[in-house]
Amino acid sequence: MLLTALVMTAIGASLGLLLALADRFFSVEGDPLADEIVSMMPGSQCGQCGFPGCKPAAEAIAEGSAAVTVCPPGGAALAEKLASRLGVVLDSSALAGAPLVAAINGAMCTGCTRCYKACPTDAIVGANLQIHVVMNQACTGCAKCKDACPEDCISLQEEAPTLQSWSWPKPQAA
Repeated sequence: MLLTALVMTAIGASLGLLLALADRFFSVEGDPLADEIVSMMPGSQCGQCGFPGCKPAAEAIAEGSAAVTVCPPGGAALAEKLASRLGVVLDSSALAGAPLVAAINGAMCTGCTRCYKACPTDAIVGANLQIHVVMNQACTGCAKCKDACPEDCISLQEEAPTLQSWSWPKPQAA
């Protein structure tokens, strides 16, 4: 019994050492700028930007093949941060309007739970056969819940401005 435990310990230690060596010799260095951009992004992997996740979008922004305004959940605040970090001029016409968030019509909701199963950020709260509610702070506006809803009771609406998201409009030259 003791011999078996020692053999298994030796096998585990040697495989761990082999994995550590493989990690050191076969590691691929990532782009530090892309990693920094990923840390700035919301990280909801919603796909609204046209990329399969935040990491490919950040890599495209870092190499210059995607605009800094590509992330709708990040909105204008993220676009401004990225523009200042990358040293590019932010085109305000490329910014979308206010961010969209899901809203559930409670009179039509039957509580089928398909919407909150489809939500990648767990922004929908509810239970089976109960009315569901959207937490606007967590909603990215990806519309996956809207596509999953069989009653068509979910709509995307502009998020009401808060103190954190409100910005003063720039005056127009006469």
